Amino acid sequence: MKATPDASLQGLNSFGLSAQARLLAEIEHEEDILALPAFDPAFDFMMGGGSNVIFVSDVPGTLYLNRITGKGIVDDNGSTVRIEIGAGENWHQLVRWSLDQGLYGLENLALIPGSVGAAPIQNIGAYGVELSSVLESVTAWDWYSASWVSLSREDCRLAYRDSLFRSAEPDRYLITSVEFKLSRQFKPQLDYAELLEELGHPPDKASARDVFDAVVRLRRRKLPDPSLTGNAGSFFKNPVVDEETARELQERHPGIAHWPSPDGRTKVSAAWMIESCGLKGVREGGAGVSEQHALVIVNHGGASGHDVSTLAVEIQKAVYEAFGIRLEPEPRLVEFDV
Repeated sequence: MKATPDASLQGLNSFGLSAQARLLAEIEHEEDILALPAFDPAFDFMMGGGSNVIFVSDVPGTLYLNRITGKGIVDDNGSTVRIEIGAGENWHQLVRWSLDQGLYGLENLALIPGSVGAAPIQNIGAYGVELSSVLESVTAWDWYSASWVSLSREDCRLAYRDSLFRSAEPDRYLITSVEFKLSRQFKPQLDYAELLEELGHPPDKASARDVFDAVVRLRRRKLPDPSLTGNAGSFFKNPVVDEETARELQERHPGIAHWPSPDGRTKVSAAWMIESCGLKGVREGGAGVSEQHALVIVNHGGASGHDVSTLAVEIQKAVYEAFGIRLEPEPRLVEFDV
């Protein structure tokens, strides 16, 4: 474990926000956790790849940075394979590695930024596939009981961009590894028209690598690259509404982008609403709504966490006034009142 006092966090978050932690503890092995002081959510923060956090303030205590690596096959029955991956591994590199092993199920989730350990927290999803479809279990350190726990998919309470780790008990568990159940038989998930169009040939002729490449092209074309322009990806969740609300929205706004949600309700495009409010390109200090995609807030240079949070509130207010819908942020806004 590496410990750094008064550490800068600017290079550790994809938005490139300037912030400091009193102590940065880089956890490289599970055994490192046993040497750490107890986690105190009033002062401390846990982080992986830093792609889904907005530092509105400094971290007055310890930032626990998850750098636990490792990946391997733990069970193979010929048709399905269980793999266990260290929480500090890069997500996109895992997707690439799984294809190299002839394992399928993650290809639609290519190029999502962040670490493997963050994936179940957010129940990441893209192009018709969510992590819940392949997650088998999570191993974590339980700060409350000071012990290791294994949590099944059901235990994780995965929902749309939500989980046990995000909303119910956000500061209880430090995820150390994640187990996935993948297949050796490729079954393409091509429910999204734009993905099918990008693929360029009939679904029955598509390989997993074709789908992976198409997703990468789409994401690179539609979303700003955080290595070039600081951002945290999609900033707001797409709201999920009941049938009556969906019908009323379509009557008042005939062109509103929407699609069915797996739970029978309707998912409404947050990007469509934001753009309809004329907010694309709007700035607050160094932060602004991306000209490339209205769902992304970017750092134009020198943005502060306060700039980002203020802009987010402005967007929420405008969308609520126009559509009666409250947008929920996807990234976690980190602010300590000390």
